Amino acid sequence: MRAHPLATDAVLASGALVAMVVGSFADPHGPHGPTFGTRTPEPFSLLLMLLGSAALVFRRRQPIAVLAVTCGLSLLELTTGEPRAPVAMCTVIALYTVAALTDRPTTWRIGLLTMAGLTGVAMLAGPLPWYAQENLGIFAWTGMAAAAGDAVRSRRAFVDAIRERAERAERTRDEEARRRVAEERLRIARDLHDVVAHHIALVNVQAGVAAHVMDKRPDQAKEALAHVRDASRSALNELRATVGLLRQSGDPEAPTEPAPGLGVLDELVDTFRHAGLPVQVIVQLDCGTGPLPAAVDLAAYRVIQEALTNVRKHAGPGARAEVSVVRVGPSVEVTVLDDGGEAADAAPEPADPGGGHGLLGMRERTGALGGSCSTGPRFGGGYRVHAILPVS
Repeated sequence: MRAHPLATDAVLASGALVAMVVGSFADPHGPHGPTFGTRTPEPFSLLLMLLGSAALVFRRRQPIAVLAVTCGLSLLELTTGEPRAPVAMCTVIALYTVAALTDRPTTWRIGLLTMAGLTGVAMLAGPLPWYAQENLGIFAWTGMAAAAGDAVRSRRAFVDAIRERAERAERTRDEEARRRVAEERLRIARDLHDVVAHHIALVNVQAGVAAHVMDKRPDQAKEALAHVRDASRSALNELRATVGLLRQSGDPEAPTEPAPGLGVLDELVDTFRHAGLPVQVIVQLDCGTGPLPAAVDLAAYRVIQEALTNVRKHAGPGARAEVSVVRVGPSVEVTVLDDGGEAADAAPEPADPGGGHGLLGMRERTGALGGSCSTGPRFGGGYRVHAILPVS
């Protein structure tokens, strides 16, 4: 029916024509109720019924025009038909179509005009008395047609709204799933960068030291190679754990080791000291307020790790670093300073305020917790990283 609306309307028009022709042979005032075969419609009435049915074929394409045509045909029948044929049935169907395809104000205006016009003409200009039941029937049938069409239109609008809401909810779920996947990928990439950059920087430094002292001081070269082996083993373990989580088809298993935090800060600093970077650490946390939240603890650890990695990669030889973690009111302030070493101009220049992935990762970590991270060169040489992490 939806694929071939014109054919559907043609079938409806044919059914309406048959019903009107059959009804025109019935006498509603028989001794025992309506009787058939006691009267015969006029040829003009049959023509009006045929024209009205033909107009109904186009009721969906031009509902207002079809209603006007059927109203005109009904008025002709109401004023001239004797006996009267049910041509008004075409108007009832056309009025229902207008109410179903337009809005409620239009239905009220056109419906009242149609009901009043047809009923008034039937009562005042028709051959029957004004109080005849046929005249009251015209009023009732046109009113019911307008009400039924309005109800159908409201039902369709309700169903369409539910369908649109369901589709919108489905799109929202898909967008939320894509957003969560993107956030998880970003988190994994950030963690991989922190781990790989740290360990690879240490491997690079220790390998350079081993190559430099291999001939003159083999014992020191052997110690440097041992640090290379430990750093590479740690990097491989971290990568294996992350890749293992990505390869699992079901829910990932709970990690067997806690996430790194300030509790293992000394171990992190020792790896840089073994790589030849002197690091001074100051930690002042008020233990009376309880431990730091896990997210803040991890973020502080990652900021220090990335900042010291950048110092080892970019600062000149002989550079020294200072790390301070201080509880200031409702926040924890993490500061990492370096003096730039002997070649202070080797420190990162402020020409690229966005920094690399490491600086971006630090800002993202602190921003996710509602904090801030500022980086930049120090006056007189060196570099400064300052992060503020809200505790609450």
